[in-house]
Amino acid sequence: MVRRRTIRRALAGPLALGVLGLLPGTASADTLPTYRTAPDAEPVKGTADTSHAPEIRPGTYTDSLKRGEQKRYALTLDDETSAYVSAVAAPAPGTKVEDYTDGLTVSVQDADGTTCGTDGSARFRGGETVYPLADYATRRIGSDLSDCQQAGPYYVVVERSGNATSGPDSWPVELRYMTEPRLKGAAPGEPGEGSWSSATPAAPTGGAERPVSGGTGFNDAASVGKGRWQDRIRPGETRFYRVPVDWGQQLDVSAELSGAPGKKPGVGASSFVPSALGLTAYNPARGLVSEESFQPYEGDRTAARLFTAPVHYGNRFSDDDSVSPMRFAGWYYLEVSLNPDAAKFFKESADLTLRVDLKGAAGPGPAYAKPAADFSVTPEDRELAETGRAASEAERDGHLRTVGFTGIGAGAVLLAGLGVWTVTARRKAAAGATAVTGPAPAAPAGPGAPVPGQQPYGGQNGPQNAGQGFGRPPQG
Repeated sequence: MVRRRTIRRALAGPLALGVLGLLPGTASADTLPTYRTAPDAEPVKGTADTSHAPEIRPGTYTDSLKRGEQKRYALTLDDETSAYVSAVAAPAPGTKVEDYTDGLTVSVQDADGTTCGTDGSARFRGGETVYPLADYATRRIGSDLSDCQQAGPYYVVVERSGNATSGPDSWPVELRYMTEPRLKGAAPGEPGEGSWSSATPAAPTGGAERPVSGGTGFNDAASVGKGRWQDRIRPGETRFYRVPVDWGQQLDVSAELSGAPGKKPGVGASSFVPSALGLTAYNPARGLVSEESFQPYEGDRTAARLFTAPVHYGNRFSDDDSVSPMRFAGWYYLEVSLNPDAAKFFKESADLTLRVDLKGAAGPGPAYAKPAADFSVTPEDRELAETGRAASEAERDGHLRTVGFTGIGAGAVLLAGLGVWTVTARRKAAAGATAVTGPAPAAPAGPGAPVPGQQPYGGQNGPQNAGQGFGRPPQG
């Protein structure tokens, strides 16, 4: 028995590692990680027409899109709640894509085909670098709007664009449907002109360097806060991080690629990658905040920068595509991509430094009529952002701690139970011995004297079932 247990324990580690190697989003030494979809995502199949479109409710879904394909999904909306539906296209690393033509468009339409608000649109811009594309479409409730304000049926339309010369493979697509409750009172107006400076500040310096390991997408993005974070990135890889940004705060980020070891910058055209390091940002509903901005690289240290508007409810009324998405507090996502051509500088991986700063003090948000958990920042969010861990990892660690404490508690109960069983067994054994050897010599009545009529174990009521195992007292 001991040997069998030892063998099982010895196999558990390698077996677990083997299973992890097969999970989506993990990578062996010679492959790049793919986008990790949400563990609770439901498969769904969109249709070309509205009559057969599958209905989706708040949550996450997975589908796929062929080049030039358009799919529809049905929504049933009320006349109080704003709806946000995002689409993430995640072609695998190595997929052939063409800049500015290969992309994704998402919109929300009413039953008459009227588009609610503006389409969400994302296109590749990284010198044929493959990375997840995402944007959202909205059905917003507001006194400033007239279209799409009624309750009833609506449809999400997701379309993939691309030329016949781009890759023919289907793209995996993840849909996320989120809702934002109405406000109790009047909505705050758009911030006045000049209320904040749009000039890009000096790059954040950060404090002590802390390690972090970016995720493959929105679902396993590493949580980071204000400071300097160190990671590694491979050519052709994309890494995701998320930052809690509260009402009134501006996000200031710098992603820096280290200098190439043993390489002299600017030596010939072969030592130049025009679109090497990309950085973009998304809001809590996965709406595109900034276009993917790729920086050139020729062996020397380089950085990609972004600086956002302050988070304000009234930003949704802005016509500026970089201001409008900064409409609610919550987790903002950072996507960093490295062109596969960077392999000429980095054989395996490169040092990536992420500098994060939050300008401005966190202020109170608008008065929502119902809780808006996805559009808020909690003390727990801020604490998690100091760890560099993904939410899924923190939840898993919490689960393991719970299991550990439960195991300790169960072990204590088991030991206590065994102690009681041992004492009971010994007492019954002693009573059984008395019954076999006959009654003890008469003793004066008093404390501890036998109780008249008491039946010892194995007495006239018959022996205990011989098939009974655990709990059976020792025989003797």
